[in-house]
Amino acid sequence: MAGSREVRNKIKSVKNTQKITRAMEMVAASKMRKAQDRMKKARPYGEKIRKVAAHMSKANTEYRHPFLIERDTVKRIGIVIVTSDKGLCGGLNTNVLRKVIGQMKIWQAENEQIEVCCIGNKGLGFMSRINANVISQVVGLGDTPDMSRLIGAVKVVLDGYSQDKFDKVYIFYNRFINTMKQEPIMEQLLPLTDERIKSEEINDEKQRLTWDYIYEPEAKSVIDDIMIRYVEALIYQAVTENMASEQSARMVAMKAASDNAGSVIDELTLIYNKSRQAAITKELSEIVGGAAAV
Repeated sequence: MAGSREVRNKIKSVKNTQKITRAMEMVAASKMRKAQDRMKKARPYGEKIRKVAAHMSKANTEYRHPFLIERDTVKRIGIVIVTSDKGLCGGLNTNVLRKVIGQMKIWQAENEQIEVCCIGNKGLGFMSRINANVISQVVGLGDTPDMSRLIGAVKVVLDGYSQDKFDKVYIFYNRFINTMKQEPIMEQLLPLTDERIKSEEINDEKQRLTWDYIYEPEAKSVIDDIMIRYVEALIYQAVTENMASEQSARMVAMKAASDNAGSVIDELTLIYNKSRQAAITKELSEIVGGAAAV
């Protein structure tokens, strides 16, 4: 019966683990709804500020913000990596970090220097292990992102771009598609691209016309403020997208873990029953053999 006791202890251990994974699944489901609501509320503002900033980059103003100026050569690149602080969310962080590593190899092959800003403990730990040049970091954001905590680390990268330490800045994060799918994204943060304008339906005649905004009080102060809002909106949206993806991936991962634990319990129960039946059969055989000998 020693074997049966071992199997019984294993069953008890797996059942305890299953209780934990089920609890984590329910917690993740609850947090996922709040994270999705926060993400959906941030998307319209983020899309609109991108379009405004993209149109402004094509305006015929005498003042050109540094964030709108393309560099002739690209030798230094700053990247912002958004990951989760905690694990147990499937391959979410692995997918975005794999995309980062693949792109870094391309840049390194072109002799481009790379400096990293990490938002999230998992990305920071990975970049530290590969000896990447981490210039700023933010960890422990919790379930609700706070822009005041984010902008401090990101400002290091933005100041680096303004001071010509970087020629381009990219951001990597997981974009929420649905509960079952999250897509790792690489997006150019600086300088501002005109992809938003190209995606809109603007006829050739309007594109040929020269136009500009009317600024009040002056172009410099207005454009400076809008560029800051533009960067803040992109960073905040990336973090909210990643948090919604994290909770969705964790819920799915914990559900799969609970289902797998159930399968393991069924297998161990079958093994336990067979072992117990064999022990009972052996005892009966011994009793019958003893009676026959008498």
